[in-house]
Amino acid sequence: MSSKKAFAAPLAKGEAGKPRLTTSAMIASIASEGQRTKAAPFGHALAELARSRPEIVGLTADLGKYTDLHIFGQAHPERYYQMGMAEQLLMSAAAGMAREGCIPFATTYAVFAARRAYDFICMAIAEENLPVKIVCALPGLTTGYGPSHQATDDLAIFRAMPNLTIIDPCDALDIEQAVPAIVEHNGPVYMRLLRGNVPMVLDEYDYRFQLGKAALLRDGADVLFISTGFMTMRALEAADALRADRIEAGVLHVPTLKPLDETAILAACAKPGRMVVIAENHSVVGGLGEAVAGVLMRNGVHPPFRHVGLPDAFLDAGALPTLHDRYGISTTTVTARVKDWLAR
Repeated sequence: MSSKKAFAAPLAKGEAGKPRLTTSAMIASIASEGQRTKAAPFGHALAELARSRPEIVGLTADLGKYTDLHIFGQAHPERYYQMGMAEQLLMSAAAGMAREGCIPFATTYAVFAARRAYDFICMAIAEENLPVKIVCALPGLTTGYGPSHQATDDLAIFRAMPNLTIIDPCDALDIEQAVPAIVEHNGPVYMRLLRGNVPMVLDEYDYRFQLGKAALLRDGADVLFISTGFMTMRALEAADALRADRIEAGVLHVPTLKPLDETAILAACAKPGRMVVIAENHSVVGGLGEAVAGVLMRNGVHPPFRHVGLPDAFLDAGALPTLHDRYGISTTTVTARVKDWLAR
């Protein structure tokens, strides 16, 4: 099945049975209509940083345009390598370049890195603790193209790999600031990528990305969202919606899943009298939810605990707005679930 094939999803029924607008199933942007966005933040940030860092090279598996690495390639064609549709070769070549003093950025889709190239990442990169930065598009449910392209299990697959740092950025600002941070990190990194027109959210919260650190974006007495990736954006939107019902919700953004900021999580969850809601764009198996639950259990902290994530199933194909509603990660569904939990 071609990684570039797209199809138009049919009209879906919205509220009160009214037809709702849908998008192409392969569109990876999760920006809502009218939301501020920034085009290709990863590609532009990497191209700019590489002007002063000649050791940075870019490799991709026939997906330069679809991971925004083509922008780096246009700026630095002598350091851009098109490896073809061969993810195992991509990771092996990146490892070899790292051994020669380069800082390789290897891009593909998250499903292809996690499923096709796992052993090569483990043995050639992670075991040797090489500074290869694996940056992968279409994480979780950011494409409607079905199970072949929906990386709903990538965090579970990679969290157990020794030496591998794992990052799930929320928005364009997170991505821009993460790029120089992971270059400075002396080891392998797996970063989930939002590509194309990426929302801008965190600039409104005086946010600064720090590798391995969580950030409390807002506080609230009734609910604490602990979120990662674009679900931090959804948690912030849900917090605004809940305030209309006099429910105060805090949001702790966790951009680095490994190493996990256990200190910040424990401090936030120790605050009495509020429910903790994990929100992630990943299967409920093996992602942020289970990581946080383990931290709380090992440290004897036991708040009311709920989990917003994708089901342990192969998900449908279709338009993203429809799928996000169906699988419970849209702002509307998150808000409704929190209100229901609080009412019980």
